[in-house]
Amino acid sequence: MKRTSPAPLIGLFLLGAVCAYLLELVLQSQGGFIYVPPITLPTTLVVVAVAVVLLAIPIRRKVTGKRKEPIDALYASRVVALAKASSFAGALLLGLGAGVLFYLLGRPIAPGGLMLINVAAQLVSAAAVVAGGLVAEWLCVLPPDDHDKTTKEVAGEPAA
Repeated sequence: MKRTSPAPLIGLFLLGAVCAYLLELVLQSQGGFIYVPPITLPTTLVVVAVAVVLLAIPIRRKVTGKRKEPIDALYASRVVALAKASSFAGALLLGLGAGVLFYLLGRPIAPGGLMLINVAAQLVSAAAVVAGGLVAEWLCVLPPDDHDKTTKEVAGEPAA
């Protein structure tokens, strides 16, 4: 599995921001209520970010040799997949929060303080999920093989 590059994270952020802004615009033009994330969303996102990192710590200990048990490949692959999914979901939720914030700040009537606090809390917690996913992914990286550095090509033999 390749490490997460910034391009999909930026793309998901922009997609979330545009979709959230347009959704707010459509809902408001139809006479509906403005969507404001509940305060339970940031709390849940912080718990997810911490859980993803805590799941990756045992893998890092086994990789660095601090624990002698062999690495469970299935567990490690699940944690890496969860870390990658968390960073993608966090980027999308970060974009959603940014789109809502951009819509709220662009209105002629200033939004209430609680609305801005909820949106800011979503932005911070979504950024924590992205960071937690990237850190967990980094914790699961295997060190480079010493075998690759020590082998030298012999003249006349094809490179593998």
